[in-house]
Amino acid sequence: MLRTVNRILLAVAGAVLLAVGAVVLTGSWPLHGRHAPLLSEQTRGRYWRADGWWWWAVAAGLAVVVLLALWWLLSQFRRRRLQAVVVDTGDGEFAMLRGRALEEAVAAEAGALDGVAGCRVALRGRRGSAALRVALELEPHAVPADALAAVAGPVLTHARTSAGLPELPAEARLKVTSHRAQRVT
Repeated sequence: MLRTVNRILLAVAGAVLLAVGAVVLTGSWPLHGRHAPLLSEQTRGRYWRADGWWWWAVAAGLAVVVLLALWWLLSQFRRRRLQAVVVDTGDGEFAMLRGRALEEAVAAEAGALDGVAGCRVALRGRRGSAALRVALELEPHAVPADALAAVAGPVLTHARTSAGLPELPAEARLKVTSHRAQRVT
């Protein structure tokens, strides 16, 4: 979602800057030419001395813009990956399993499957409810249903049992590697 928000904000900012640049360069409406003042004296007097709703509306609009900008800035620093998973050791104690270790173990096991050229794994969610995002890069001869069944079966079962998690939902994305066409002679 953050990627979509970033793209929308970038597109809106680009469109606004393009429009402002075109208006300033041409000196057209609402500037009334290059040598005319931006605000007439009558307009400046009317809004500068305005009592009532005008300045409250401007302040509220600016406050909303500042709050949205702060939300966007703080969301840039939020971590997307789960750093650790709490594992019950069975004796009443708990251990911390690093998220990267679990990701690397699942990626290594899934990458060793037949027909899988590469695998990337990301651990998402919260400590109590972790989830995996698996991106499989399949070889051209691989059958996607077989690769998906192998990941959903033994690989995820092994990850659940080794991490001590009763459930570990996973989302798989499949992609076929690009390959050169073979000539038939």
